[in-house]
Amino acid sequence: MEGLRIRRVEVFGVAVPLVGPGFRNAYITKKVQKSALVRLVAENGSVGLGNIDPSPGYSVETIEQSLHALRERLSAAVQGMDAANPHRVVRAMDAALTGHLDAKAAVEMACVDMVGRHLGVAVHELLGGALTQRLSFNAWIGIVPPNEAAAEARKWFDRGFRSAKIKVGGGIVADRDRVRAVREAVGPEMALRADANAGYSVDDAIALGRLLEPLQMQLLEQPVAEHDLVGMARVRQSIGIPVMADESITDHASLIAVIKAGCADLVKLKVMKQGGFLSCRRMLETASAAGMKVVIGHGFGLGVNTVAEIMLASTSDSVLPGLECVGPLKTADDIVTTKLDLSQGSIDLPGGPGLGVALDEAKVEAYRFDA
Repeated sequence: MEGLRIRRVEVFGVAVPLVGPGFRNAYITKKVQKSALVRLVAENGSVGLGNIDPSPGYSVETIEQSLHALRERLSAAVQGMDAANPHRVVRAMDAALTGHLDAKAAVEMACVDMVGRHLGVAVHELLGGALTQRLSFNAWIGIVPPNEAAAEARKWFDRGFRSAKIKVGGGIVADRDRVRAVREAVGPEMALRADANAGYSVDDAIALGRLLEPLQMQLLEQPVAEHDLVGMARVRQSIGIPVMADESITDHASLIAVIKAGCADLVKLKVMKQGGFLSCRRMLETASAAGMKVVIGHGFGLGVNTVAEIMLASTSDSVLPGLECVGPLKTADDIVTTKLDLSQGSIDLPGGPGLGVALDEAKVEAYRFDA
């Protein structure tokens, strides 16, 4: 596309504080979100934004590794390339560096954003068009005592949320008690998901699943280690709750492996983790063709990445209501000029052009860190 050759690649590291005392899962307690921002500038002055938000213990690469890959390898690889052909941009990045799907996603996201801005259309239009105009979001409850979990769940329910994820991993009886307290607090109208973050053995995951069966669960997410597809298949066959794969899925080949192993009823996908819009969209269609529903969303995304996942999710009927891209609810601030308000549990589909967001330069500078 005329004028969209990449003239400059700008890479920033930012550390944005999270609300309250932080968020605990099976890996860590997070109190700050360290993220990478990419701004592409084309020959004609067009701009595109990309943003990734790695999570320690979960993401394959650390934020420091992603920033290093962006600055030292990927920026040079895409210099002078046509942002309007992200397939070629991704191919160049793959030739320059293996792995690092998160970092590559930031560049590809920025390319797609730039094209949308240049054409004056939203990213969801570039991806084929939106099928959903009103998007609902999934609340979350950490590894906390049952009474705290119940109070949190009721707070979300009263705000308008109709699905919630409950973190598990503190022992199967404690997990059961936490989930049961939530169910009693919200009644039957709220869909409940339990997320083990790959933290249990196969036998314990089966025992947990059986304890949770009477509580009308929507799904049990990644109950066992990411590489143990045989073990996860055993869990799926042994419990009466749908199983969702998350950590087990990175690239398209890993999704195919999950499908072949018969170890999941649903899959979790993220624009960042899957390497960008195009790869994530292809994987979404593969999962759909296999008869699987898909959950979209990275729970700690900043404004750019969050809008990216919302726009992608709007383009498929296979995406389960209750998006998990709820970073704006967890961050005390953001690096975009208008922070998304997800506090009522749903929003209208954002418009463009591109991702329709702008950086707040002062906040980017205030939260900047060197790595």
